[in-house]
Amino acid sequence: MASIWRYLLAGLGLTALLAGILAVVYLMAPQWGQPTGPDVSRSKASENGLFVASFQPEAGAVRQGELETWLLTLKTKAGAPVEGAAIAISGGMPQHDHGLPTSPQATDYLGEGQYRIEGVKFTMSGWWQLHFAISATAGSDTVVFNVVL
Repeated sequence: MASIWRYLLAGLGLTALLAGILAVVYLMAPQWGQPTGPDVSRSKASENGLFVASFQPEAGAVRQGELETWLLTLKTKAGAPVEGAAIAISGGMPQHDHGLPTSPQATDYLGEGQYRIEGVKFTMSGWWQLHFAISATAGSDTVVFNVVL
């Protein structure tokens, strides 16, 4: 009779242990199984760390279906404005496998490392990427900004 109680207690212990493990897995599942989505930060270091770039719409809000002007601010990692940079822009919708409907260009240098980017247009809702290839006296580097509409 004593051995039956031992088996019963061992079974209850294993059941409690399994329930605890399942509870932890269930509570952590949203963090593990769900995609977090693209990084939509508007300020970040470039890929090789040469620059810190900030990107924002000049009008303050993103508008779907309209030609927009955005501002790209470039600083060195030490915080000095990047002047005289050559900037090439590309991008598109990675989930739809198509490029931008326009050809955005850096049109003006506004001072303090700020460049005007004209011709940005997001024709539909979803995840867009804008790739900036930057060449300046500090070197060449790239930065990618995600925009989700």
